[in-house]
Amino acid sequence: MDDLLAEFVTEAGESLAELDAALLKLEQAPGDAETLGRVFRLVHTIKGTCGFLGLTRLEHLAHAAENVLGRLREGSLVANADIISVILGALDRLKLILDGIRLTGAEPHGDDASLITALDDVSAGKRSEAAPAEPVSKPESAAEDVAHEPEAPEAHVAGPQTLRVNVEILEELMTLVGELVLTRNQLMQIDRMHQNSAYVVPLQRLSHITTDLQEGVMKTRMQPIGNAWNKLPRLVRDLSHELSKSIELDMLGAGTELDRQVLELIRDPLTHMVRNSADHGLETPAERRAAGKAETGRISLNAYHEGGHIIIEVGDDGRGLPVDKIRERVLARGLASEADVAAMSDTSLQRFIFHPGFSTASAVTSISGRGVGMDVVKTNVEKIGGTIDVRSTPGAGAVFHIKIPLTLAIVSALIIAAGGERFAIPQISVVELVRTRADGEASVAGSEPLIDRIDETLVLRLRDRLLPLVNLAALLHLPPVHREAGDCLHIVVAQVGANTLGLVVDQVFDTEEIVVKPVSPILRHLTLFSGNTILGDGSVIMILDPNGIARLLGVGASGVAEKRSVTQVVGSQTSTDRTSMLLFRAGMHRCLAVPLGLVSRLEDMKPAQIETAGDMLLTQYRGKLMPLICLADGLSGAHGRGGAATYTQSAELSASHPVLVFLDHGRSVGLIVDEIIDVVEEQLRIELIADRPGVLGIAVIAGRATDVIDTGYWLTRAHQDWFIKSAPSAGRQPQILVVEDDDFFRQMVVPILSAAGYSVTAASDGEQALRLRDAGERFDAIISDIDMPGMGGVAFARQIRAGGLWSQVPLIALSGLDEHSAGRIAKDAGFTEHVMKHDRGALLKGLERHLAVNAVAA
Repeated sequence: MDDLLAEFVTEAGESLAELDAALLKLEQAPGDAETLGRVFRLVHTIKGTCGFLGLTRLEHLAHAAENVLGRLREGSLVANADIISVILGALDRLKLILDGIRLTGAEPHGDDASLITALDDVSAGKRSEAAPAEPVSKPESAAEDVAHEPEAPEAHVAGPQTLRVNVEILEELMTLVGELVLTRNQLMQIDRMHQNSAYVVPLQRLSHITTDLQEGVMKTRMQPIGNAWNKLPRLVRDLSHELSKSIELDMLGAGTELDRQVLELIRDPLTHMVRNSADHGLETPAERRAAGKAETGRISLNAYHEGGHIIIEVGDDGRGLPVDKIRERVLARGLASEADVAAMSDTSLQRFIFHPGFSTASAVTSISGRGVGMDVVKTNVEKIGGTIDVRSTPGAGAVFHIKIPLTLAIVSALIIAAGGERFAIPQISVVELVRTRADGEASVAGSEPLIDRIDETLVLRLRDRLLPLVNLAALLHLPPVHREAGDCLHIVVAQVGANTLGLVVDQVFDTEEIVVKPVSPILRHLTLFSGNTILGDGSVIMILDPNGIARLLGVGASGVAEKRSVTQVVGSQTSTDRTSMLLFRAGMHRCLAVPLGLVSRLEDMKPAQIETAGDMLLTQYRGKLMPLICLADGLSGAHGRGGAATYTQSAELSASHPVLVFLDHGRSVGLIVDEIIDVVEEQLRIELIADRPGVLGIAVIAGRATDVIDTGYWLTRAHQDWFIKSAPSAGRQPQILVVEDDDFFRQMVVPILSAAGYSVTAASDGEQALRLRDAGERFDAIISDIDMPGMGGVAFARQIRAGGLWSQVPLIALSGLDEHSAGRIAKDAGFTEHVMKHDRGALLKGLERHLAVNAVAA
C-alpha cells in the first residue's frame, strides 16, 4: 500500500469516528444546521477522495449516503431514528471496506447493492417517517451534489501544526528514554558514593535534562481518554434499541489525558461496564415509571486527575446491584458460609461480582449473562496497577470507581528489603510507612502503634483501625532477619481496592523512578510480581504487586476471603469487641473518653471564633450556627447549657481550644475540651455506673480508670429534640439485638445498653437482622427502628411474628415520629411496645420489664 493510500485510510477512519458522534447528536437535534453541515462535508470529502484514488466501491456507497445528507440539508427530509439508522449502517460498511484496504492494500470484494438501494429509498422519501415538504428529484450526478454546498467558503482557522508519527517510532523513543533514566540512576548512585565529586553539578544538570526529556516524550504518548469513549455513544444507542430502553449517556472529563498504552488496556473494561449498566443496571421505561423515575435512564462516565493517578467513574441511575441475588449465588456456589454471609455488609457482598465466573443474570443473552465480565475487568485494571471498587444504592443505581496510573513505562516506586533481597513497590499503592518495635510494645506509652493477634492473624493497632499484617520475607520463603526485642519493625501500608494491608519489611530505602520491564514468561505464574527493573547499582529486582499478594492471602480487592477477614472479626458491633476510644482532658477531669465513631471532626477553635447568646455558647461552623458546650464547666455543675459565664472568664487564658464536633442529619454540637490525649483500641466495659449527669460510667481504658461521657446527655443539652439513639438478670448477660440504619444512633445506643449490663449486637437493616435469625442466632429482646430504608421496621416485625426462631421474642419499637401515631403503627405490626427515641429511661425500663416477664414464664 503506497503512502497516499495509507494516509487516506487513516484520515477516513478518523472522519468516520467523528461521524458516529455527529450523527447521534443530529438524531437528538435534527435542526442543528452546523452539525448537519459538518456531517455532509466529511462524507463529501471521503467520496471525492475515493474517486481520485479509484476506490469505486467506497465512492458509490459514500455517494448514496451523501445524497441522503443533501436532502436533509435542503430541508426536504427531517432527520429521525429511521434515517439515522440507515446512514449509520452505511458508515459501518465503509469501516469494513477501509479495514480491508488497510490489510490488503485494495478494496475487498463485496456487494453493497441492497444498502445503496436502502439509501436511495430514504433519499426518495420512501422510508422516511417524516414526509418531505415538497417533492424534490434525486440528484443525478456528483456535480449536482457539489452545487448544494454553501456558496460562501468557510473562513480558514489556523490551528496548531501537527505531524503524524508512526507509533512504533514513539515506542522506540520511549525505550531509549527508559535506558537513559537507568543510566542516570546509575550515575547518581555513583555520585552518592563519592562525596564532593567534581561531577556533582554536571550530574544534577543531566538529571534535570533527563527528567524534562522523559516528560516531553511522555506527552507525545498522552491521549485524551475521550479517544477510548468515542464508540460508546453509538454502543449505547444500539443497546437502547436492542433492549427497548430509553438511555442517555453523559460523558465528563473526556479531555483528561493518560498514556496510550493505559488507554488501550482500559478501553475494553469501560465498554463492558457500559454494557452492564445498560443491560443489568437500568430498568425498562415501565419499571422506571412504576418506581417514580424518569423513563429515560442515564449512564455517566467521568474522568479526572487525582494526584499522579486517573480516576474513572462509570455509573447509572438504575436499580442498583441485586444484593439478594448476589447472596443466593454466593451460597449456591459455596463462596462463603451462611454464617459469614449473614455477618457481611451489603458492600462486602456486592464485591463478589468481581469473583471469576460470577453472574446474577437469569438467562444468557447476546449482551451478558455468561459469567465472564467483571472479573476480567478487575484483572485488566489490576494488570496496569489500578484498583476497582463499587458503590451501590438500592433503587438509585451503582457507581464503579477505577483508579489507574497515568503511565506504565516509568513509575515512581519505593525500594524496600525483606529476607536479604530488595524489591520495588509502586508508590501508587503505598498509603504510608509505619515504624514500631519488633516485640510489639511501644517504646513510649501511646507513642507508637502496637501489634496484636486476632484469630492467629497479626494485626497492627493503627490509630482508629486494626491493620492485617503480612511478613513479606515469610511470604516469599526467604530467610528471616534476626531481630532483638528493641529493634524497629518497618511496615508498608498498602492499598488493595477498598482495603489496606500491612507488609512487614526489614528495611525501607528511598523512592526512585524505575523503568518497568515485563516479567519473564517462566515467572508469569507468580502473581506476586508485576514486573522487574534495574536499579542504579545495576541490580535487577522484582516489582511487587499488592493486588497479587492480597489474592494469594485470600483477601482481594473485592474484600472477601475464604474465612472471615480480620476486618470482619473486629468490625462486628457487639459489646465484647474492641472500640476505638478518644481520650481527652477537661478541667479537673484528667482523663475522659468517648467512642471515636461518634466524633465527626476534631477542630481547633480560637476564642475569637466563639460567641455567646444568653447562656449559650455558639460558633459559625460551615455556614451554620453550632451550639458549643464547655465540658469542664458542665461537669463541674456550671449553670446554663453551655457554661457561658464561666467560659467567658477563662477564655483569654488559652490561645485555642480543641472541640469535638458531633454531626448527624444536618445538626451539629461541639464539646469544648482542654486537651486531646490519644486514640486507643479498647474493650469497652463499663464497670461502675456513674451517678453524675453527663457521665455514662467508669471503665479501665489504657490501663487507668476513665470516665466515659454520656454523649446523649450533652447532645440534648444543645438540641432537646436530638434523638438519643440507643435490669440485667443474674447469670448470663441478656442478648439484645439493635436494628437501626442510622450509624450515629447505633454507635450511641450500644455503649448505653452495654453499660446497663446487656450484650449487644447491631444490624443496619431488617434484612441483615433476618440473616442472623436464619443463621440460628438467639436474642432475649429486639429493639428496632420503625422507619428504615429497604425493609422497614414494620415489615421486619411482621416477618418475625409470622413464625420462626424469634416469633416470641419481645420486640420494642423506636421512633421519632408522633408518639400516638407511631404507637398505633407499632402495635398493628406486632411490636410488644413503642418507645420514643429520645426517652432512654423508658427504653431501659421496658427492656427490664419484658425480660423479667420472660424469666418468670420460663
